Amino acid sequence: MTRRDFCALLPFAGAAAPTRIKAFCVDFNWRRPRHSGWHNDFARPGHWADASPAEHVAWYEALGANVIQTFCVSCNGYAWYKNGFVPQQPGLKHDFLPEMVELGHRKGMLVLGYFCAGANTKWGQDHPELSYGSPSTLHIPFTDEYLDYLCRSITDAVRRTKIDGYMLDWVWTPDDKLRETGWSDCERKLYGKLTGKRFPAGGRPGAAEKLVYERAAIERCWARVREATKKASPDCIIWLTCNNLTDSRVIDTRMLHEADWVLNEAPNPEYYARARKMVGPQARLIQCLVGWPGHDARAYLFDRSRGDNDLYGFAEPGDNSLPRPVFEYLSKPVSAFTGTDPKAANDRNIAALARFYRGLPVD
Repeated sequence: MTRRDFCALLPFAGAAAPTRIKAFCVDFNWRRPRHSGWHNDFARPGHWADASPAEHVAWYEALGANVIQTFCVSCNGYAWYKNGFVPQQPGLKHDFLPEMVELGHRKGMLVLGYFCAGANTKWGQDHPELSYGSPSTLHIPFTDEYLDYLCRSITDAVRRTKIDGYMLDWVWTPDDKLRETGWSDCERKLYGKLTGKRFPAGGRPGAAEKLVYERAAIERCWARVREATKKASPDCIIWLTCNNLTDSRVIDTRMLHEADWVLNEAPNPEYYARARKMVGPQARLIQCLVGWPGHDARAYLFDRSRGDNDLYGFAEPGDNSLPRPVFEYLSKPVSAFTGTDPKAANDRNIAALARFYRGLPVD
């Protein structure tokens, strides 16, 4: 047994969350336009595998973040740490996630990873009978086999890398478009198991029956994941990202009530107020301000009526595995970052976020 393997068995208490969360993610999930020869919009395995943990932590520190959200396993299905249960990203140069944790903790930052429940390209390719292929959309039914795999992946990452927690994304059932030609055999069986009813002879359940099944599937996934996580490390933060907190499939579920942190992606105060009522009283409700063209971080951050909300942003990395250097975002006015495409909007919003995180004036 190596020293790292031995240390992975020891309990990890984790660090206290900051008074105000200032989080960011350099998002290894996506690559647009997609890679030549790769069949979906997720980054192909091994892309950015030479990313330097030291350079990444330095970038987050320069941004003024106190929480780093990076990756345990990205949507392509490969891990960002070595010698674990999930195969590592091909060509992984550094033991990326454990080194991010070590360096981030030295700087006083929390370091969280990431898992995607509803999509995993490798799982879809390895288990076609348990998936609707492997497109870059929700394609995985929450079967026993898949939940066993997901929970083992989470347990391994939590114990081995010493992360403070992880973001849990896409806790949704498969995209209806993938079911248009018929529900898969594995999901038909799962429907029967979770509802106690035979799958409809007509080939698809009615809206009410489908809702009962999907709520049950989501709740079971959450229960399994939460149990596995807290058993591995009771203090491990589960950060739920849910793009629609008012969806009928998740309203008033244990998942929303029990999550430690919850990400709110809609940047308007009315939805934030509704979301606050949806989640448990203990949850940190974190507002996303960078990642979508519709975000206006400058207007949000320098509006004093917003209060002291916890904050987050994400951006696709450049070819060097990072966004622009932070000094570029600070070297000219926020208004100088023009354009409406996603990357241009992200640059403009990162420029505003960096000023706010660092305690600088907006202009």
